[in-house]
Amino acid sequence: MKKTLKTALAGLLVVPALVLGVSLITSVAPAHAADTLTIGGGASAAADSQQPSSLPDQFKNIVNIALYIIGAVAVLMLIYGGIRYTISGGDTAAVTAAKNTILYAIIGIVVALLAYAIVNFVIGRFAAS
Repeated sequence: MKKTLKTALAGLLVVPALVLGVSLITSVAPAHAADTLTIGGGASAAADSQQPSSLPDQFKNIVNIALYIIGAVAVLMLIYGGIRYTISGGDTAAVTAAKNTILYAIIGIVVALLAYAIVNFVIGRFAAS
């Protein structure tokens, strides 16, 4: 029973990772791949206008990606806690453990959202001046 549950949860983790990977690859891929066959074409494709040029922008992107991953893990833990709560079968220890997992997952989501807001606010203030 536990092995099946772990396999199902691992499958739930693989799907968002694949979607994220595919979306990153398609957003990074150049529109005209034939133009990048020369060194100059590759350099011009690498110097995209959407590429952050300043250090605060790069730091902001790195922190936002990390917070996105943390938020995604917290949501998955919320789902995992709900599944544990559902299959606890009335066992008080299992119910308490599942409730703690749900509580900590919600706290993780709130912390990730607040950290995202604070980082973007602070970077926006320092980048403006």
